Amino acid sequence: MRQFVVVGHDAPTAPEFSLDDLPGAGRLDVLCRCVNAAFFLSHAIREDARCLLVLDDAFTLRFEGSELRRLNPDERSTGALVRNALDQREEAVGHVEAETSPGVYLSRRGFAATLADVAEGSAVVQLHEDGAPVVERDPPSDPAFVLSDHEDFTDREADLLADAADARVRLGPEALHADDAITVAHNYLDTGGFRRY
Repeated sequence: MRQFVVVGHDAPTAPEFSLDDLPGAGRLDVLCRCVNAAFFLSHAIREDARCLLVLDDAFTLRFEGSELRRLNPDERSTGALVRNALDQREEAVGHVEAETSPGVYLSRRGFAATLADVAEGSAVVQLHEDGAPVVERDPPSDPAFVLSDHEDFTDREADLLADAADARVRLGPEALHADDAITVAHNYLDTGGFRRY
């Protein structure tokens, strides 16, 4: 299983946002592009992938590739899935998830709880422009890549990651947008560390 945990620092936690202005909704456009990058292939969806969006350290949205339905390769329809999930936020009680549409689950968990859950069965890899070059490492089994939206990790998040992460890597010599980083991470895994095609 490949997992991607994306921290949305200013992401909405209520459904009152416009699908016509996703950037104005706490840069929800960035998070929607990350979801799409986590799953879409040409004419297919990666069923072995999971994407978790941490929304303003209050909610976590879990997308399961093997169960997803109604995910389309545009930001607006992904934003609609997020809005639909937040519209049902009262169904999420504590850490117990509520399935808000096929393959989409909402829980009242912030970053610390989500990271702890992911770390139990995965090799946690922090993606950061100041990390070691990814080409110096073999791809881990069951990786969980953790990355931030348009903002850097907070000091608290960085401390949690320092304790939980098995590695801190960068994917290239230049800083990438979060969704592009997910695509490159997929390619790194698909090619066995860029060694086979």
